[in-house]
Amino acid sequence: MSKFTNKIDFMVIVTVKNANPNGDPLNGNRPRENYEGFGEISDVCIKRKIRNRLQDMGEEIFVQSDDRCTDGYKSLSERAKNYEPLEKALKDKEQYAKAACEKWFDVRCFGQVFAFKDNNVSVGVRGPVSIHPAVSVSPVDITSIQITKSVNSEPSDKGKSSDTMGMKHRIDFGMYVIKGSINHQLACKTGFSDEDAEKIKEALRGLFINDSSSARPDGSMEVCKLYWWKHNSPIGQYSSAKVHNTISFRVKEGVKIPKSYKDYNIIRNDLEGLVPEEYDGI
Repeated sequence: MSKFTNKIDFMVIVTVKNANPNGDPLNGNRPRENYEGFGEISDVCIKRKIRNRLQDMGEEIFVQSDDRCTDGYKSLSERAKNYEPLEKALKDKEQYAKAACEKWFDVRCFGQVFAFKDNNVSVGVRGPVSIHPAVSVSPVDITSIQITKSVNSEPSDKGKSSDTMGMKHRIDFGMYVIKGSINHQLACKTGFSDEDAEKIKEALRGLFINDSSSARPDGSMEVCKLYWWKHNSPIGQYSSAKVHNTISFRVKEGVKIPKSYKDYNIIRNDLEGLVPEEYDGI
């Protein structure tokens, strides 16, 4: 496996239609939004989807969700404890981190904190791939509907119980922008390679494959465009902020309320010597 050569920045444009891209448990599971009315998708949610896609691609993942567990372990500590190279390296933090990065893709990609009571281990790994929370280009409209179940969850002598009533929330339409970067220095420490970067690119293009649910029906969320900037040096020609700011969005003339990706003009102002690769979603 080759080493990671030069810094990479990326941006993903995704659309949401009649779906809840990321519910807020502190707000009745309504779609996340900021105080200005712009929709948000947390970086944790995005990383979960990337992990799921990498798992579909055959990569070994440390932070597996319960419904996607492939090795039978019910906790992170159990998964770590049953990997022999980690148990042998308990007294050597560098060897412990190295073994974890070699074993699990998401550890060498996003990093991980290993802090478990059973073996008194405390090892932190900083990963090279950083993801910003996604924010919508325009404010979003949230529609809420009341729903009912046809049967009680528990026996009741008083007819229908209160848990047969509920609320469901969705965004009518929103276009979100995900920004991220891959740092060369941290990639060298975790062993993240150019081949790994290509797998991240592929995972981003198919971010919503096998991600459907009641809140996100198949086809309601789509990756429309991926911009991939590969710099010509390890440290990068420009800061990530400057690179991400080269892409801007403007609602097309005559469009009052955007309802699709095509209702926006995407404006690129490329920096000298750095032109992004463009990919459509899968």
